[in-house]
Amino acid sequence: MKKAILYLNQFFGQIGGEDKADFAPVIKEGTVGPAMALQAQLGDDVKVTHTVICGDNYMGSHTTEATDTIMKFLADKEFDIFFAGPAFRAGRYGVACGQVCNAVSKKYKVPVITSMNEENPGVEMFRQDMYIFKGGDSAAKMRRDVKKMAQFGMKLLTGKELLSAEEEGYYGRGIRRQVWTNPPVTAADRAVDMLLRKLSGQPFETELPIPPKDVVDVAPSIKDLSKANIAIVTSGGIVPADNPDKIQSASATRWGKYDISGLDRLESGAYKTIHAGFDPTEANKNPNVIVPVDAMRAYEREGKIGKFNDHFYSTVGTGTTQGEAARMAKEMVPYLKEEGVDGVIQVST
Repeated sequence: MKKAILYLNQFFGQIGGEDKADFAPVIKEGTVGPAMALQAQLGDDVKVTHTVICGDNYMGSHTTEATDTIMKFLADKEFDIFFAGPAFRAGRYGVACGQVCNAVSKKYKVPVITSMNEENPGVEMFRQDMYIFKGGDSAAKMRRDVKKMAQFGMKLLTGKELLSAEEEGYYGRGIRRQVWTNPPVTAADRAVDMLLRKLSGQPFETELPIPPKDVVDVAPSIKDLSKANIAIVTSGGIVPADNPDKIQSASATRWGKYDISGLDRLESGAYKTIHAGFDPTEANKNPNVIVPVDAMRAYEREGKIGKFNDHFYSTVGTGTTQGEAARMAKEMVPYLKEEGVDGVIQVST
């Protein structure tokens, strides 16, 4: 019988929510949480023997230590395949799944499989290193995503023919392999056929897809900070206490612009965070730990910057898609230009 091990974060590992995000790695015998669904999909020929669990924050802030600990957990375990997640759109979780899978693949030379939504930053970080299946945006897609991972895992374990990334459902890894068309068609004929379809406006699919690159040009440096107008943009969810723009606590589609002219600091009670991705206690006690109005005013008085802008801009980062983040940024830019902002400090959590 083949054996498998699954990696989960603290939430899906049934340890706790954000308050347990600093949970250090543990390994539990048998199935926990989604591992039970994975076992059901794998059937009787593969047994999920252990579940590894680690808090997202712990993995993010103690990456080397956490990874080394997990590798030690696995040293005396027999396993033929390693799974992680699914991570959906949860960025920290996706990155953790990628880091653990990458380490397992390199050290133990077994297949590794995970699943993430296309908006998860873990996709671009690790897609060339492992099989990452195209997952849903939330745990509502758990059954579907686990099923995809399990089905492909079984193909790997049983040596069945593997189809293309698009046909199997995982993100392309930049690997090209030669296949024979059936019936045989020469490359020249296929190329001419694609050209004719393109010229006539018909759909066609290239055999050598080149993924687009979202390249952001580096802005020119500010020559003299002592004369510059500096603004703050935050994804940490700091807003006036009544949240006038009704910004969502997760998966945000709204943002706000808030007047701080004349303020030397943000006072607790007048401002708060609505961010659902971290413990808000310290931020609510002192909103300046995320939007450092007090520090910026000090720099302004000391002449280190020419001016601290009269407004700061805020939204929430957790669960927010890259597309929505880009749209909101484009909406903010005209206001920043209108206010004569020379540079932006982007603060988060």
